[in-house]
Amino acid sequence: ASLDDSPSPNPITQQVKKPWGSNPPSHPPRRRYMLVCLRRGLSLLRQRQPRLPPRLLLHLSAEPMGDPAVAPDAPYLEAVTQKRIRIFEEIQARQALERLNIGGDPIRVTLPDGAIKEGKKWISTPMDIATGISTGLAASCLIAQVNGVLWDMTRPLEGDCDLKLFKFDSNEGRDTFWHSSAHILGESIERVYGCKLCIGPCTTRGEGFYYDAHYKDLTLNDTHFGLIDKQAKKAVAEKQPFERIEVSRAEALEVFAENEFKVEIINELPEDKTITVYRCGPLVDLCRGPHIPNTSFVKAFACLKASASYWRGKADRESLQRVYGISFPDSKRLKEYQHMIEEAKKRDHRLLGQSQKLFFFHPLSPGSCFFLPNGAIIYNKLMDFLRKEYRERGYQEVLSPNIYNMQLWETSGHAANYKDNMFVFEIEKQEFGLKPMNCPGHCLMFGHEVRSYRELPLRMADFGVLHRNELSGALTGLTRVRRFQQDDAHIFCTESQIKDEVRACLEFIDYVYKIFGFEYELELSTRPEKYLGDIETWNKAEQQLTEALNEFGKPWKINEADGAFYGPKIDIGVFDALKRKFQCATLQLDFQLPLRFKLTYSAEDEAKLERPVMIHRAILGSVERMFAILLEHYNGKWPLWLSPRQAIVCCVSANSLTYAKE
Repeated sequence: ASLDDSPSPNPITQQVKKPWGSNPPSHPPRRRYMLVCLRRGLSLLRQRQPRLPPRLLLHLSAEPMGDPAVAPDAPYLEAVTQKRIRIFEEIQARQALERLNIGGDPIRVTLPDGAIKEGKKWISTPMDIATGISTGLAASCLIAQVNGVLWDMTRPLEGDCDLKLFKFDSNEGRDTFWHSSAHILGESIERVYGCKLCIGPCTTRGEGFYYDAHYKDLTLNDTHFGLIDKQAKKAVAEKQPFERIEVSRAEALEVFAENEFKVEIINELPEDKTITVYRCGPLVDLCRGPHIPNTSFVKAFACLKASASYWRGKADRESLQRVYGISFPDSKRLKEYQHMIEEAKKRDHRLLGQSQKLFFFHPLSPGSCFFLPNGAIIYNKLMDFLRKEYRERGYQEVLSPNIYNMQLWETSGHAANYKDNMFVFEIEKQEFGLKPMNCPGHCLMFGHEVRSYRELPLRMADFGVLHRNELSGALTGLTRVRRFQQDDAHIFCTESQIKDEVRACLEFIDYVYKIFGFEYELELSTRPEKYLGDIETWNKAEQQLTEALNEFGKPWKINEADGAFYGPKIDIGVFDALKRKFQCATLQLDFQLPLRFKLTYSAEDEAKLERPVMIHRAILGSVERMFAILLEHYNGKWPLWLSPRQAIVCCVSANSLTYAKE
């Protein structure tokens, strides 16, 4: 039998031919016969199943096993794909019919400039509103925000609303763009390798995306990226729309019954949680969204690297593989990014640290850095710089223990929510933990004596050593370590003092970052859906943060509903010389720790006790991480005030060597 013996027309045979051109590879007769039988079997299977459009048919590679293009379990994958699409389309049709019965009433859509646009309930979409303004706007908008909630551009509006539209140059636009690109990556690796998809978000650093998947015996590396990129470009060319449905728990379990990872996620969702499923092309995925309108918005796509990972980040769970990727709305930005990556490799702090004899790591103490004399000079100068500023800005430096009884962490809540990230051990039949942060210890110090309103604000600073139990596979130079120090400070103040203290912190951050040569951006993260405390206190705190930001005078944005459950915060993102973004500084209000530790101070009416507000504040963040960022930012060319070698004497001849040494 030859590869062209299959009955004609045969869509699978036609697709298989494409990678080969006019010269099919030579296979042993038995292998050629088996390939033909497989394709004929799939053709018969398709006749008994709902038909997929030709563009969605499985692409089978006929390269020999062991090459980067290892053929997936074709019958399984095609059967699962068709089942998922069938269920998706059934639910989608049912929900569309339901909307016809409740939609059509006129609604008013308010834009940021106050303009009002008319629409129809459950019919009009943000894309329709954007198109009504201009087709150019509609072509560039990636995501919408409806009444403060991120919303698909193609999702019908459900009533009167405030509408914002975001392009790629916004955080909302970029994050959505890269999240959608992760789905394109997921579609590609599932098509090419038949893997079981796990999770695929945009990265927390805001540079691209990844997808974790279970590949059985296949180990990915750079040689596999060509096929993945090719499949991704195919998905982009097909202009696959991102479609959304809401499903019940039972429906979600039916859709993903063959994927134990998705089933585990579904079973752990709260009972009242709305479950959403998205489809792009042949990929049907569990996802909360939102997404860009369709895959054609992704004009440039590339895989970056592959690495090992664990399901849920736990070493005792299934071993997965993670593929990282990057994408942009035009090829020019991809080229600029690739140039930046090449430049970043030259500036890698691990290489510069070795060449300048600053620090090293040893397998006998993984994740804990050994700072050599030159590195220790820089490290200590950073802390001395801050100590000088502390004295001028009213901070009091304290020293706190490294080891605490677990009762402390139970009071603070870390035992319930953070214990897996702590180093815990037993002493005299009692459980102790190395501290991963300073805040609970500072609460003990505040509560150690009776406090008066006259002492507030009380600003405690601490460079104490912290330990966090990071997985060995996640350790990365100085940027991800187990042992580190922070320029930690906690400010205990009254509610009326929040604004002035926050503004002073912002001015402190601005002063330090200007000296380093950093640009930065500010975002106010407001009350999340699930929060602790009363709404009146939250509103007052958010108002004071808003006033502090306005008085500070730098541009800032609101990040709706992204605050911590215990208080609103200001996020500060810094950009280095390569325009990479890092989160270093922290400015976080906390109403809960003072409550948990029963902290009080006597008010002006001395018979009355009141609860202080706690402000968590860091500027460098982890000193180790800031050391790495600065080393790469300066490309190893330290400014004079930080340089461990202030000056050298150079001899012009051997005759002056003795004098030069003197």
